[in-house]
Amino acid sequence: MIESIKPGFVQLSELGSTSAGGKVLFATDDFFAACENMISDTDPIFIADKYTEFGKWMDGWETRRKRVAGHDWCILKLATKCVIRGFLVDTAFFTGNYAPKYSIQAACLSSEDEVSMPERIECIGSACSECDLKQIKKLKSDKWEEIVPITALQPGYEETRHNFQKVLSDEAWTHIRVNIFPDGGIARLRVFGEAKPETPAYNEIVDLVSVVNGGYCVGFSNAHYGHPSNMIKPGKSKIMADGWETARRLDRPTVIEVNADGTLNVQGEEWAVFKLGFIGRIKKVCIDTTQFKGNFPDTVKIEGVYLGNASWPESKDALWRLIIKPSKLTANKEHWYSCDSDVTSHIKVTMAPDGGISRIRIFGVVDSIIN
Repeated sequence: MIESIKPGFVQLSELGSTSAGGKVLFATDDFFAACENMISDTDPIFIADKYTEFGKWMDGWETRRKRVAGHDWCILKLATKCVIRGFLVDTAFFTGNYAPKYSIQAACLSSEDEVSMPERIECIGSACSECDLKQIKKLKSDKWEEIVPITALQPGYEETRHNFQKVLSDEAWTHIRVNIFPDGGIARLRVFGEAKPETPAYNEIVDLVSVVNGGYCVGFSNAHYGHPSNMIKPGKSKIMADGWETARRLDRPTVIEVNADGTLNVQGEEWAVFKLGFIGRIKKVCIDTTQFKGNFPDTVKIEGVYLGNASWPESKDALWRLIIKPSKLTANKEHWYSCDSDVTSHIKVTMAPDGGISRIRIFGVVDSIIN
């Protein structure tokens, strides 16, 4: 879905999908297709002859045709507290059954607020019970801040399926309520924003680059099969598409030769640069090639730099310091490295010659003066 993201949203973190840590907490109706599909990581698909006992199988959230008062809605928990900058509402393949209009409200909830929610059970052919509805109303979600007013959607044909919406609020939120009017389907929802986590204790080891801690990708050389942003999601990847994978470099040698140290004798490499969520000193690094079995890189190198208040510009060379020297990788495995870096605000991950990495973890301590 990277190719379909609106310019201006590309460098923002996606904080609503399942692999980012998003979660469905409540939905009024899941008759034709469960709400969890709406935050699935994969692009929506259509299978013409696939049906369930309740009707046509659809890859999204689809409610029944409403025959009672009201409209359908759901509550989603975001991956972390964040400022939301925009949404993508994708109606792919919902051509005669898409939700005509939608709106989005937001709130910042505590863990105690979540306790009052009914237990969520993902199940098609179902709707919330009166007891669940009474319980969820204690949150007064209908009074939450409206960050997207009632807005028309377009049908799920290729030329009209991507419905983008900017958000102007600078408030930070943890949960959103998605309203559809009055019923129908949405294939995918993507939430773009900037993570605003609480600063950890200064002696606590944390993943400085994780998306839930505010890390994000600011540049890369190639993302033919998978975007580098995938590497900083929480949890292990479950499929190969959920990682950073480049095209095969066309400048690779006709016949591969090996250096004395076991690395490949190749000139080409690919890179990605990340802004750390917290500026700090790096103590341990994990490079995970899980799912990459015949297409992992030969080596990886990690560099760092402290840029102060400046951003990383592609047009200007930064004075990168070596944190992890070029190191051999193997298939489908976590690779751990110890280090002791200077204060670092950005990292550069360089693979040679090409291939895929599923996750990167940059564990370190937050700098007590700068943050």
